[in-house]
Amino acid sequence: MKTKECYLKSIVLRPGDQLKIQGKVASDAERIRIDLGADEDNLALHFNPRWDDAAIVCNSKHESTWGEEERHDNPLQRGATLKILIKLTGNLFEVELPNGEELTFPNREGMEVINYIRVKGDFKITSFKLI
Repeated sequence: MKTKECYLKSIVLRPGDQLKIQGKVASDAERIRIDLGADEDNLALHFNPRWDDAAIVCNSKHESTWGEEERHDNPLQRGATLKILIKLTGNLFEVELPNGEELTFPNREGMEVINYIRVKGDFKITSFKLI
């Protein structure tokens, strides 16, 4: 059930906005990635659940150069319905996981407008909403 890359166009995320992505994780999932930024070489948030090494990796990218990874335990389940809520507060991203756990990641590049959103991996999107 590997998804194709999904680029969401004509969407602008600003401080105070929330992005809700819901879908189904493949039963044999290895990785999912949700990228938010200006383009593929400039990412304010790279959110990357990995089942192949039991971690959620968050990072940023500036002019094609990755920053330092932040790693968290991955509580997400293969084969499950997944709802992720991402809030941009200005200097911080807050990512709410289905179990109520919240991960935070700094907006290292200080991006005030996110107009590049890409979802890729072992995940089928069923709902996408900007709140």
